[in-house]
Amino acid sequence: MPCLRRSLLTDALLWAALAVPALAVDRIGLNEPRPWWQEAAGLAVLAVAALVWRARPVVAVLLVAALGLAASRSLFTLSYGPALSLFCLLLGLRGARMREAPLAFGAVAAAGTVAIAVRGADPVVEWLVLAGTLLFGAVFPWLAGRHWRQRRELVAAGWSRAAQLEREQRIVADRARLLERARIAQDMHDSLGHELSLIAVRAGALQVAPGLAAPHRDAARELRAAAADATDRLGEIIGVLREGEPDAEPSLAPAGETIEDLVARAAGSGLPVRLLSPGEVRPVRAGVPERTAYRVVQEALTNAAKHAPGAPVTVVVAPAPDGSTTVTVTNGRAGGPGGESSPFAKAHPGTGSGLLGLREGVALAGGTFTAGPYADGFRVTARLPGPGGTPPRTDTPAAQDGAPEVYLLARRRARRRAVVSFAVAGGVGAVLVAGALGWYAYTRTHTALAPADYASLRIGDTEAEAGRVLPGRAVTDPPVERAPGPPPPGADCRYYRASPELFVSVDHFRVCFLDGRLVSKSVVPTLRTTEQHIREEEKEWVR
Repeated sequence: MPCLRRSLLTDALLWAALAVPALAVDRIGLNEPRPWWQEAAGLAVLAVAALVWRARPVVAVLLVAALGLAASRSLFTLSYGPALSLFCLLLGLRGARMREAPLAFGAVAAAGTVAIAVRGADPVVEWLVLAGTLLFGAVFPWLAGRHWRQRRELVAAGWSRAAQLEREQRIVADRARLLERARIAQDMHDSLGHELSLIAVRAGALQVAPGLAAPHRDAARELRAAAADATDRLGEIIGVLREGEPDAEPSLAPAGETIEDLVARAAGSGLPVRLLSPGEVRPVRAGVPERTAYRVVQEALTNAAKHAPGAPVTVVVAPAPDGSTTVTVTNGRAGGPGGESSPFAKAHPGTGSGLLGLREGVALAGGTFTAGPYADGFRVTARLPGPGGTPPRTDTPAAQDGAPEVYLLARRRARRRAVVSFAVAGGVGAVLVAGALGWYAYTRTHTALAPADYASLRIGDTEAEAGRVLPGRAVTDPPVERAPGPPPPGADCRYYRASPELFVSVDHFRVCFLDGRLVSKSVVPTLRTTEQHIREEEKEWVR
């Protein structure tokens, strides 16, 4: 209810503001006097327009345009012109559909053209005035409203985009923290898990060593069991830390350690492993994502020690001519030498996070990864691209930072369309105004009859004799209502301006011919002169 009362109050104030020119123009003599019922009807139509402009702005424009056409066929009227411009501005601000306004303006132009044509007088000036009034009094305010509306929408979209970018920045920061947490978790899984596996291997070898006393053998067994339990607990913790964050970066190798060092250290711990390359044993070639290759070998050795104790393990690093490198780790079946007494002879179910991390790490490096049973054992194969072969990631928030550029481009396009629209409308308006002013000046100067020439006319002169001083054109919109009296019956009356001055109200001369001879001549005063004459007669009558 408060909103409804506020809207009604706003509409009432709007109607009051539009009613001021509708009443004041007649009072100060800028319009021809109108009957009171016409003024009341105009105010009623303005009230209806003020009530419906929120829900139906195009209806309000058409109502006010109908008032303007009723008052003037050229639509140019000081009484309702401000209302037309204001409602066209509001139509641009609130109009839901773009095509409503052009259709409404076309309908008004068609109605005005028909009204001008029906009148039968010279239509050029009135049609030019109609076109200029439509352009400057309707189209320009509507374009201004559209521009204002688009600017508000762009500003709102800009603030929305800024809020979205702020949210994205928070998401990026949260993701960075989660990635760092996942990286630390993966580092713990790869490094500590590998070391615990090697400790367990060494403890298993110590447990079966000949000549070891029973207490020492029991201590080695407990150490082996503790290492196995620690590995399982570590896998559970890593699984919790990595939950929902599979894209962790590959872990880094210890400073200065290569794949050869890793294999040698595993072999020194009792794991039956050897490193091979085609024709020779060699490190990973320069330029290959070495930390990913290191991680593949590290995780594969850890899984072999845990799930295939005692089985022989072969590591093959094979560089290719295209710069890529293929890393293959193959283990045999569990139960080889030392397999029965290995610390992992008892099955420990794995979480699968290690192979999952390997697959994602290789994919991040732009390579391919496969893992699965092979012969009696298991094989892990990773093909890694050479230098420059890693494709860029396009699914990260950072890759979407071009979105503000799209927003700025849309803003530039909207501004360019507005400028072009105003420029085209302004150019057309300038041509119309120039044409209207030129035609107005031509008709006013070529319909002026000098007072001396008017005085030289005599009743009874022939039309040819009077034509020597009469202008070549007559006024097409004569002030018939201000004539001092009706013309002679059947006479052909012509009206001429008493002065060639422009943009001022001047007296007119009426010259009437009947059967080719001048039968009447009279002066038609201006509106102010007529009112002043009436007031003087009233004063004289009072005296």
